Amino acid sequence: MTGTVIKIGGSQARHHALPALCNAIAEVAKSHPLLVVPGGGDFADAVRDYAGRFPLSDTAAHWMAILGMDQYGLLLADLIPGSHVVRALPGTEMATRTGVPVFLPHDWLRQSDPLPHSWDVTSDSIAAWIAGQANASRLVLIKDLDGLYNTEPTAQNAVFMERINTESLSGNNGVDKHLGKILKTAKYETWVINGQFPQRLVQLLEDGATLGTRVAGNG
Repeated sequence: MTGTVIKIGGSQARHHALPALCNAIAEVAKSHPLLVVPGGGDFADAVRDYAGRFPLSDTAAHWMAILGMDQYGLLLADLIPGSHVVRALPGTEMATRTGVPVFLPHDWLRQSDPLPHSWDVTSDSIAAWIAGQANASRLVLIKDLDGLYNTEPTAQNAVFMERINTESLSGNNGVDKHLGKILKTAKYETWVINGQFPQRLVQLLEDGATLGTRVAGNG
């Protein structure tokens, strides 16, 4: 696959713009090969809740949270017109010609178990690893913020960052702590954009840039 992997963060399900985003993805997929990777959202947060109430091992929490990604993926597949659920990368290329593939990662990741079992690894790092395996040219992490900031976005001294290097990602609250390690050697470009404005995703795919944060040091 020489296209774009789009990770739709679970935060998108908490506001009204998700259907518009899904419709935009279906439309732009007609001219750009895409692979959608779901976030974890409320499904992964439920695992965090259980981990706080019971002595849940990191391994159990890891796979439960990835199953949460599968659940959110089923929701996205139902909302994206003409989408197809896929559970392994082989065969995804055909899916891009007939509709938008939505990747449910649990079964495929269980076969290779490529990532640490830790809350430092979330759907951000999983999507980045999948993008590498798919030979994607671009990874887009869709959040509910315009991009990444130098500190907490709500802080008075927060500064929006149009570019950020991979070394700085581990300390940024907008993405998981493991992501920088994967992107340090990635061959694709990476963007963080706001999904509440679907036109920004369309602009990125059509023009190669938009309002958002570009991760430097890869691509």
